[in-house]
Amino acid sequence: MSTPETDAPAAPQRHLGVLDAICIVVGIVIGSFIFFLGPFLVAQNTTSPGMMLLAWVAGGFLCLCGALCYAELSTTYPRSGGEYSFINRAFGPEMGFLFVWARSTVIQTGSIAMLAYVFGKNMAQLAPIGAWGPMVYALLAIAALTALNVVGWKAGKWTQNLLTAAKVLGVAAIILVGLLVAPAAAPPAAPVDTSGAAFGLAMVFVLMTFGGWNEAAYVAGEVRNARRNMIWVLLGSIALLTVLYLAVNVAYLRTLGFAGLRGGPAVAAATMGKGVGDWGGTAITILIAVSALGAVNGCVFTGARAVYALGTDYRSFGFLGRWHARLGTPIPALVVQSCIAAALVLLPNLGEGFQKAFGDGAQAMVEYTAPVFWLFMMLVGLTVFILRTWEPDIERPFRVPFFPITVVLFVLMCGYMVYSSLAYTRAGAWVGVGVLLAGVPLNYLCGRTRAARSAA
Repeated sequence: MSTPETDAPAAPQRHLGVLDAICIVVGIVIGSFIFFLGPFLVAQNTTSPGMMLLAWVAGGFLCLCGALCYAELSTTYPRSGGEYSFINRAFGPEMGFLFVWARSTVIQTGSIAMLAYVFGKNMAQLAPIGAWGPMVYALLAIAALTALNVVGWKAGKWTQNLLTAAKVLGVAAIILVGLLVAPAAAPPAAPVDTSGAAFGLAMVFVLMTFGGWNEAAYVAGEVRNARRNMIWVLLGSIALLTVLYLAVNVAYLRTLGFAGLRGGPAVAAATMGKGVGDWGGTAITILIAVSALGAVNGCVFTGARAVYALGTDYRSFGFLGRWHARLGTPIPALVVQSCIAAALVLLPNLGEGFQKAFGDGAQAMVEYTAPVFWLFMMLVGLTVFILRTWEPDIERPFRVPFFPITVVLFVLMCGYMVYSSLAYTRAGAWVGVGVLLAGVPLNYLCGRTRAARSAA
């Protein structure tokens, strides 16, 4: 006897609207960096308020170039799996395997672990539970949000929408307090010492703060009318983020001044403190925790889609390619992803030697993920060139404007970020590269078999 569950197709369904997908992207991007280290480090590496704001505008522009590349690819090939599908098609199955291996063991799981650490650190300030508090809270966040996404796509979607709304309202509150409530900073008594500033390094921190917009590609297979709507998802996300980031930095500048912004990393807490008093610091701690939690949830949601795509293409990982028809979620992919992320949370806490080599949990995960992440982003940019050459006759509902200049700018940006992430970091970056290279022999050991369905 058939049941609704057995009759339903065990594959991704198109249930996400434009707003849902934008909430996922914005929820991933707005983490803790914009409230803490990001504006401080950008100010440290620029020579004037105008140059600092220019860096944020330039970051939004470069991400827009990337979003235009992704818009062409995701509307032409709207399959769940995102960058894996693009790289697999352009560079072949070996490179596709390396990407999804890296995403499963380095990029996405490392991002989940890093953001969970940020959540854990802030929760440990609000509700201390001992020296292991940040790690415990991080593990609980990963477990709870994975469980929510396993329960069903509706639970994951609405959790993300609510968390994103909360953090956007929080950013808006900082903007309002900084621009309208807090007293303006007094002019500096002496010129600000800007020796050692490096605009290129400032751009590294700007682009880190924008990191995560590319996750929109992973929901392309679940967005309604994807060939039309993915353009609005990508461009709408970048536009909203650029406006928010520029406005909040103007608020920081007005309240703290350029010298004050360069004076310490707790810029959001200082701005709120000047406007509403001591409780503003607690409010910012809560906001950072909520922002990190929303980013973790978004990464859990999108990351599992790439792991699922691996299972649909490789017999050895076939168990990962199972989609629960009734719940509408890739349960095995979610579980495996959470286990890897939890292991990465535990790694820096194995002893003093690990902490000395890799730094604290959040720092270690940033260094671990950065070079591998930007390497594959660069390959995605090159994919636009390759697929236009190899498949010129395929229908492209959207084409990158000002081609090839737009794509060249994106590829050069990614190449510079690969260099910077290796030049300015410690052992963690090379561990991530080593894990990526471990996928080379693994690919040959596993062997690849296409699923019966087309990869298109």
